Amino acid sequence: MAEPLAIAVVGHTNAGKTSLLRTLTRRRDFGEVSGRPGTTRHVESVDLAIDGRAALRFFDTPGLEDPTGLLAALGPLRADMTPPQRIRAFLETRASREDFEQEAKVLRALLDVDAALFVIDCREPVVAKFRCEVEILASCGKPVLPVLNFVRDPLSREAQWSALLADFALHAQARFDAVAPFEGGQPQLYASLQALLPQRQAVLQQVAGFLERERADRHEAGLRLIADALLSLGALRVTLSREEASSAALKAQIVERFRADVLQRARRAVQSLLDVHAFAHDDAELALLPWLDGRWAADLFHPETLRDAGVRLGKGAAIGAGIGLAADVALAGLSLGSAAALGATIGGAASQGFGTLGRRVAEALQGREALSLEDAVVMVVAQRLLVLHAALSTRGHAAHGRVDLERAALPVERLQPLLRAVQPARAHPQWAEGDSPRREAAQRALIAELRALG
Repeated sequence: MAEPLAIAVVGHTNAGKTSLLRTLTRRRDFGEVSGRPGTTRHVESVDLAIDGRAALRFFDTPGLEDPTGLLAALGPLRADMTPPQRIRAFLETRASREDFEQEAKVLRALLDVDAALFVIDCREPVVAKFRCEVEILASCGKPVLPVLNFVRDPLSREAQWSALLADFALHAQARFDAVAPFEGGQPQLYASLQALLPQRQAVLQQVAGFLERERADRHEAGLRLIADALLSLGALRVTLSREEASSAALKAQIVERFRADVLQRARRAVQSLLDVHAFAHDDAELALLPWLDGRWAADLFHPETLRDAGVRLGKGAAIGAGIGLAADVALAGLSLGSAAALGATIGGAASQGFGTLGRRVAEALQGREALSLEDAVVMVVAQRLLVLHAALSTRGHAAHGRVDLERAALPVERLQPLLRAVQPARAHPQWAEGDSPRREAAQRALIAELRALG
């Protein structure tokens, strides 16, 4: 079995080396990321595996804390030495074990790998110590690919860094952003590595193809999860007995339990999406989604949210708390009564479809009522999950900021095809809990509509 391609990730302190590795390997738990200088104190490795076999082995190294002093300690290059020999000679000295212990770890790692990714926080001004750093790395005799990190930041000095690197013959460079990776960032990085390591081109092409397949698989897996959640919510139905239907207090309790069930299902969908994209669940709770941090329950059932969605879906403005009567009120002769005070509306009830009208009328004649979700609620959930899926697809594993789901949400009127695809679930309450061939067919149809949204 061929040895994995060994790549050291090097750079000055706090340049984002660990953050880059988390993004490249989709390992949110690798290393420690913080704003403190010198967080990484030892050389750590992480593999990128294909079909269970390590194809790349990345080595996360400590930051170069004193490149100016290190370059002076290396001394001049003697005529009888190559630059790597000068590095090896320095590693035998007492200074490498005492004054420059951290830097020595970096140099040893560089001598033992196939290539290095030189991570640069291009928000930093180009000062003398960084010129020393570039010269030291070039002395190790290994192909070095500079990775200009945080290029999307308004403080980026990308042009200045590119000019400095070119002065040291480092013309091949990769642009990246470990917080907000952009489309094409990783393929460009691996293509640049192929140019530097032509003898390892096959494995790098294999890695690039694998990552593209993984990206496509994550996208499809996310769409399947969203479709499953929407069908479950569309099918969700609770039937009230005669006693429960006639008591405002009992009905209010049932509505609250119904809401809690809806919110729990939405939460599980969010957690499943985080799993697909290899993010920790507390990323959503603490950083990603204000929709989940205490506001989300109020937002999902907020009358203004649902009224806006209802109007744009063409269902009228009379959208209440998002839980409607599932019976045909006009035909069954029911009075909304206290249910109207709870937010159940004729407009919402009429939007649900009446494929099971006979059963609903029978329930009404027996004094029973059934509750289901308004279309507006289902579409608001669809909006949030779609935006979350898209945001996680382009989110780096070093990011700590929030995702604004509302600002990036698709206009609800664009979701009309989804609404039609969810309607079959209204006639099958059992779809809220389990699979069946007909539910799987409905899910495939819904996935096709989600895919068409782009």
